[in-house]
Amino acid sequence: MNKLKSVCVYCGSNFNGDVALRNAIKQLAETLVKQQIRLVYGGGSVGVMGVLANDVLELGGLVTGVIPQFLMDKEVGHKGVTEMIVTENMHQRKQRMADLSDGFVILPGGFGTLEEFFEVLTWLQLGLHTKPIGILNVNGFYDPLFAQMDMMVQSKFLKPANRDLVFNEANAETLIDKMDDFSAVPDEVWFRERNLS
Repeated sequence: MNKLKSVCVYCGSNFNGDVALRNAIKQLAETLVKQQIRLVYGGGSVGVMGVLANDVLELGGLVTGVIPQFLMDKEVGHKGVTEMIVTENMHQRKQRMADLSDGFVILPGGFGTLEEFFEVLTWLQLGLHTKPIGILNVNGFYDPLFAQMDMMVQSKFLKPANRDLVFNEANAETLIDKMDDFSAVPDEVWFRERNLS
């Protein structure tokens, strides 16, 4: 039985038309629907967000969008999702998305995607939640990001145990399966123990 009942997906509000990315989105949608996992996402009808939501809906899956009022006013909100939650601002949106989700998946995106990823990752490191975080690393898109994390470990700004909190997979089904088996073991002594080796 899946521990994951709902997964929050952070992804771009643009879509570059890349075929590999399009296939990865489709595979993620199929995996979520097959495993009866609700998609929680930023509520948009555009970009990778819109493509993913449409794929899940077309396959008969459940989709919860969470969007701030100012973006609804700009008419970028998806009109066909199972449930749409409108928040007052971006902070409430992010908190609500996190609260509704049993795990987090990161697809290719820009600044907003990275900001959301690092926020939930920091919360996990601090023990504020125990939910799995996985990057769907399409065509090595996030290889430089993982190289940067390795540099943080080498430079003693990050403990290896916390570096290892993030799953890095190119296959959506493999990623979701690993996330479903996750149990959080962040190194919580960072504030007492300064030795990062």
